[in-house]
Amino acid sequence: MPERFTTESRGLAAGLGGLVEAAMELTVVPSFTRLGYAVRSRLGGWTALDRYDLTDRVVLLTGGTSGLGAAAAVALAKAGAAVIITGRDTARTEAARQRLSAETGVDLPPSIAADMADRDAVQRLADEVLARFDRLDVLVHNAGALSADRSENADGIESTVASQVVGPFQLTTLLDERLRATAALTGRPSRVLTMTSGGMYTAPLAVGSLQMSIDDYKGAVQYARAKRAQVVLAEMHAARHGSPRSIVFHSVHPGWADTPGVAGSLPLFDKVLGPALRTPAEGADCLVWLAACDDEPLHSSGLFWHDREPRDTHRLPQTSRSDTSATRDSLWEWVEAAATSGK
Repeated sequence: MPERFTTESRGLAAGLGGLVEAAMELTVVPSFTRLGYAVRSRLGGWTALDRYDLTDRVVLLTGGTSGLGAAAAVALAKAGAAVIITGRDTARTEAARQRLSAETGVDLPPSIAADMADRDAVQRLADEVLARFDRLDVLVHNAGALSADRSENADGIESTVASQVVGPFQLTTLLDERLRATAALTGRPSRVLTMTSGGMYTAPLAVGSLQMSIDDYKGAVQYARAKRAQVVLAEMHAARHGSPRSIVFHSVHPGWADTPGVAGSLPLFDKVLGPALRTPAEGADCLVWLAACDDEPLHSSGLFWHDREPRDTHRLPQTSRSDTSATRDSLWEWVEAAATSGK
């Protein structure tokens, strides 16, 4: 085929892909469902995850017992990484490790039980990782669930915020030095990745109202507020680490995936969209790619990703207006205090 026609065909395909992408981003449903994954993976010519080699790399993945976390653990382990999974319950977490080891044919490192809402448990988790592993290439914050009922941790912090905002901040701080040392050893930045949710698009950035009271508590709203805070904190970590980067920070949302958490917390949503929901592996794809790929994810820091592309963090004017420097600084100060001394 003449080169002119090859070039024109590629240009036409790229232009068509851009139009399809723009249309999906405008209308949330195609973008977040398995249709978005199918179209983007084909038009984008994605490298299959099993093409990446993560031999010798150590990954700590919180919430790895089921759903997106388990799917990510499988993909990372198959690529050769030593994947440490955590969960709240010791027996369930170890059973998940054995199940995932059997599924992958890889003997995963011993699991570690830790409730990310418990400051003492997070400290013990960090201590154990530091004692057992002399390197840490990737830290994945995946733990967290949408709860219909309000509860608090021992410090009086609402449990969703404690486990998905305060706990990850604390763990990142405790493992910062090991992540930096690994970057110096390998010659490439280490990574801190946060699995968030597209639900954060509905939530403004809040500090004083970040924790909902028992009177106005709605699980889905509380979850969205925590996820918004996660995205902002990833951006702030990236800015504060500066350049040259020894650690890159990214957040990612999986779209709408068919997981036990969705089925249990949002049964009507699960029933209506069931056939269109992504598989856990499809939902975890971008997270695993961010952990494995040594190109685009390492050239930037603090971005919000979906389907292997950085995305805007705001879709609504009210959430954009809430995202001010003063509110960000207040969020950082509050989380830092909560992570070190409790409420």
